[in-house]
Amino acid sequence: MRAVDTIQRKRDGQELTRAEIEAFIGGYTRGEVPDYQASALAMAVFFRGMNDAETVALTEAMMRSGEVLDLSSLPGPKVDKHSTGGVGDKTSLVLAPLAAACGVYVPMISGRGLGHTGGTLDKLEAIPGFRVGLSLAEFRDVLSRCGLGLIGQTPEIAPADRKLYALRDVTATVESRPLIAASIMSKKMAEGIDALILDVKTGDGAFMKSFEDSKALAETMVAIGRGMGKKVSALVTDMDQPLGRTVGNALETVECIETLKGRGPRDLESLSIELTAWMLRLAGVVAGLDEARARAREALASGAGLEKFRQVIELQGGDPRVCDDSGRLAKAAYTVELRSPRDGRVAGIACRAIGHAAMLLGAGRETVDSRIDAAVGIVLDKKLGDPVARGERYATLHVNDKRRLAEARRMVEDAFRIGPEAPPASPLVRLVLD
Repeated sequence: MRAVDTIQRKRDGQELTRAEIEAFIGGYTRGEVPDYQASALAMAVFFRGMNDAETVALTEAMMRSGEVLDLSSLPGPKVDKHSTGGVGDKTSLVLAPLAAACGVYVPMISGRGLGHTGGTLDKLEAIPGFRVGLSLAEFRDVLSRCGLGLIGQTPEIAPADRKLYALRDVTATVESRPLIAASIMSKKMAEGIDALILDVKTGDGAFMKSFEDSKALAETMVAIGRGMGKKVSALVTDMDQPLGRTVGNALETVECIETLKGRGPRDLESLSIELTAWMLRLAGVVAGLDEARARAREALASGAGLEKFRQVIELQGGDPRVCDDSGRLAKAAYTVELRSPRDGRVAGIACRAIGHAAMLLGAGRETVDSRIDAAVGIVLDKKLGDPVARGERYATLHVNDKRRLAEARRMVEDAFRIGPEAPPASPLVRLVLD
């Protein structure tokens, strides 16, 4: 079966067979199919698309290009969450400990931030000593001892995805829905999980800005997961403003710890509780969502979630004292306060611009090789609808390197729109696919 024939069939809009897809991905993983042919197929998929059967076959082929974890020795349901990413999106550090405290195993393989979106691994590495590069054996050990593990993608997990993702980034095919879905789901399905809740962001700060595109991506990923025999549901959630009040790795980690203490922002706590509840429901450890929400809130109120976070930090080499002393996390040398020029309410926040401004300060990556400064970022003292008086602070920049401060400051100032009235309230959860 020649790679060129597979490319030609997809170029001409024909449906690829499972055997064709498996042969192509297998050959690409082994180095028998060159990058230029993989790029050609990616472009053909970009323009011609894939149906559900093709997308499931692509996901399975990419998943089986490496090791699929066998976690059957762990005596309980294994459940994960995946978010498509956004600005200030930090729920993993809250919901994973809460779900583990409620009795499910959470084997979470996460990614790094790029561009305006943050990464779970970058937040975890803001904790002194925390190791995200565990071997699979170490990962299993941590899971068995505390019920959760938080690591990055290893060379053994979906290596075809690692190769194809790098090509998509340089061939203008990143936005292809089947390729996005297969990339995400191949890694998640390789974790050895029983169930998955998807948090698909929509709005200005999301990868998919339009609600229709976000809904379609959610539907595609749910179809893939269920086609592979897993319990999968999805929430489409709002990303028209940053989640919580902080953007930046150490700042967000502190906010997550505060949330686990019951002192976090309302939107971050609410979404974390809701996603945890869905994890418990999909795991089958509760009768329904109301009971699941109650269990998650109890784990938060009792401090059980915080203790799980403390435990996983210690098991993965980090300093658990950060849970009691935020001063052990990096702090920026300077802060710059932005103050309102008029009385009014926050009528709009250009979410993506806030993410880009944080990146300019050093909190995010312009390229995959960019170095992260854990200490820097932005605190939103005001959110959508909040009243603000003339001269009152609405945002604070945490800065080490001042070379791009002026540009970042202008970006944040332009991102905030102060008007006479609050905007219409938008629900945090826009759609549920169950």
